[in-house]
Amino acid sequence: MEKSFVYGIAVTDYNFTGRIEETRRLKANFEGGVNSILISPRRWGKTSLVDHVCQQLASSDVITVRLDIFGCKSEYEFYNALAVAVLKQTASKIQLWMDEARSFLARLTPKIGIPVDPMSEISVSLGITPETHSPEEILNVVEIIAQKKKRHVVVCIDEFQQIGEFENTKEVQARLRSVWQHHHYTSYCLYGSKRHMMSDIFLNRSMPFYQFGDLLWLQKIPTNDWIDYIISHFEAAGKHISEQMVARICETVDNYPSYVQHLSSILLNLLPQGGTVTEDMMPQAVAELISTNEALYMQQIEPLSSYQMNMLRAIVSGVHSGFNEKRVRSQFDLGAPSNIVRLRKALIERDLIYSELRQLNVTDPVFALWFRKRFI
Repeated sequence: MEKSFVYGIAVTDYNFTGRIEETRRLKANFEGGVNSILISPRRWGKTSLVDHVCQQLASSDVITVRLDIFGCKSEYEFYNALAVAVLKQTASKIQLWMDEARSFLARLTPKIGIPVDPMSEISVSLGITPETHSPEEILNVVEIIAQKKKRHVVVCIDEFQQIGEFENTKEVQARLRSVWQHHHYTSYCLYGSKRHMMSDIFLNRSMPFYQFGDLLWLQKIPTNDWIDYIISHFEAAGKHISEQMVARICETVDNYPSYVQHLSSILLNLLPQGGTVTEDMMPQAVAELISTNEALYMQQIEPLSSYQMNMLRAIVSGVHSGFNEKRVRSQFDLGAPSNIVRLRKALIERDLIYSELRQLNVTDPVFALWFRKRFI
């Protein structure tokens, strides 16, 4: 049985809604061999969108390879993860996989872990090091495989901003770009959730990946796209919700996709069979939503200085610009004007706020609700 609402993980099929234009554009890029860059805050559905497009192409001539590099801390950790993903996802059986590995990557010392649970995935380590393979050898593997199979391959790399954390990152990025830009059978979909880091990688003219591909800024899913989806999921569970209450859910969490799903799930679980959501249920549901995420929010503010906390107070209180003004600095104790730039930079780097049209906003709307309740 399908879950009514899913949040915190990638969703597909029954739990996927909206993104019609984004799906069309990304699918066209995959089919046309156009590199794609996808940027949005955390939990806005980037991974779900990419997975959705990959599923639509499952029966086509396009092979999609997906990997998440959040755990990669160095250049060669990335190369190992990339090679494993490419080899595993371009072959259907383990023996064929190993034949591909031996064919395309000499001097391998692979380690294969066969799980007891037949439903679990086989773990593979290739043992690629600077002594065994150059970066160019690894980066060209997917292009060689694509040429041999006479199929187009799209490599989808999640949390790509991790590249920016590597030692000598600009040199690493230059190596990747110099190889990938010559691939004709392979294209890339690069996406990540730390907006300021992704922006620095792809929008900074001095960086190697500047203008590497079609840039998609993922937007929030509008309320109209949620209405039928949420109402139908309530009806499938034998419960009811009006269009007005769906709009209320979206308004409360500022159309933040993961929170729309989460708050809808809470309201669904509060209802008895055959019940209907009412306005007086919202405070309890929102309180539960905040409580569920409170440990994460506490973790996020724990390292903040008093000045950084004061800057957050100002933004959550409705101040989005003019922080250098004496009145604002005095009201929120922000220190000297020279301090404002440092505070802004620190909070953006922690992904707590973002800058848009010269205004500062809190990234996470439910964090803002919690912060207002606790500190204002």
